[in-house]
Amino acid sequence: MIEPLRIELVRGLHNLRPRHRGCALTVGKFDGIHLGHQVLLERTRDEARRAGVPAAVLSFDPSPRDFFHKDRAPPRISSLRDKLAALQHYGIDRLVLVRFDQCIANIPPKAFLEEVLLAKLGASALIVGDDLRFGRNRSGDIQYLRSRADELGYRVLAVDTIEVGGERCSSSAVREALSNTDFPRVERLLGRPYRVTGRIRKGLQLGRQLDMPTANISVRKRLAIPYGVYAVVAREGDRTWKGVASLGIRPTLNLSQCLLETHLFDTQVDLYGRVLEVEFRHFLRPELKFDSIDLLKKQMHEDATAARRLLDS
Repeated sequence: MIEPLRIELVRGLHNLRPRHRGCALTVGKFDGIHLGHQVLLERTRDEARRAGVPAAVLSFDPSPRDFFHKDRAPPRISSLRDKLAALQHYGIDRLVLVRFDQCIANIPPKAFLEEVLLAKLGASALIVGDDLRFGRNRSGDIQYLRSRADELGYRVLAVDTIEVGGERCSSSAVREALSNTDFPRVERLLGRPYRVTGRIRKGLQLGRQLDMPTANISVRKRLAIPYGVYAVVAREGDRTWKGVASLGIRPTLNLSQCLLETHLFDTQVDLYGRVLEVEFRHFLRPELKFDSIDLLKKQMHEDATAARRLLDS
């Protein structure tokens, strides 16, 4: 069942208020919330409960990597909605999301620690990965945090890299697995199947004309999973359906906005305005451009038959 979002989202350091001071804090992009992230989040939650303070995450959008290498910025694993849901699931109370720009990039490690992590966020504990880098030229690290801890009065808890089957658990590994539609590997790294969640919006109603109505989720930022057609399982509230989903820009219609369009089998339920979770199970084919709507309709029905067969096997 999809839980309502209760986690607090603070956009920008300028929106921090005095009540936001005091937390157990971890820092990172947390794209995809893989098993390594989960350990960090659980340690942050446990330390926050021990100290009687909120569990908080400081993250950046765009990430430093995206900012410095705009032409090589990797696609996203998860949307902000999915990230918030995952953070909440692992016990995080607050996400502070900061726009990374040149001003942030120029902050020396000393100022970042003293003015941001301590003065603004009031962190009593910093829970970090062993590969943490921060501050100008990435010159701050876990050794620097430890060297200042007694002086400034905070705790440092380090979390080692997590491996799954001999593979380092990382967002890069998850992106690679998604790009190859290797869903068993994705599930090993995430500890769960890959899912996309969003609010259902009205589309062009073309699916109804083709005898395959769809529930449509707008995808604003490019995901690591390729455009194409997939066998899926979808959930809304406590209801579950099997289905077939198309992720892409609908080239047959000469459109450009990315949608996740999901046809649910054996139901005519109205989901407009509701939040749907789509779990990807099998890759069927890449997105194609057809010469006519009739050819598109024929292929859509063939895709549905193939998806049923895979999901029922």
